[in-house]
Amino acid sequence: MNITKEPNTRQPTIQQDIFQVVALIPYGKVATYGQVAALAGYPRHARLVGYALNRILAPDSDLPWHRVINAQGRLSLHKLDIHAEELQRFKLEQEGVVFAEGRVNLKTFQWQP
Repeated sequence: MNITKEPNTRQPTIQQDIFQVVALIPYGKVATYGQVAALAGYPRHARLVGYALNRILAPDSDLPWHRVINAQGRLSLHKLDIHAEELQRFKLEQEGVVFAEGRVNLKTFQWQP
């Protein structure tokens, strides 16, 4: 008798929920970690979004991870990897997102689904 529980492939994981929301962020727009968490069904769990994007997401992923920033309109990757932060800023600027004094104006560039 097999007592090993088989994974439920029908129910999405928290990471899948987060990735589905991130995939919806349009070109030239940004979302905050908290906004993504809330839209994924996990309000007040912004750190889950950061964890999923920084620890679980494959480096070669096509997911637009670079469109997720902190609630102050700043990039948060400098604590992890200065090169990742430079790449994130470059990708956002390529999409027309403007930085002023190291911040993105959320009134202008935040995604409003």
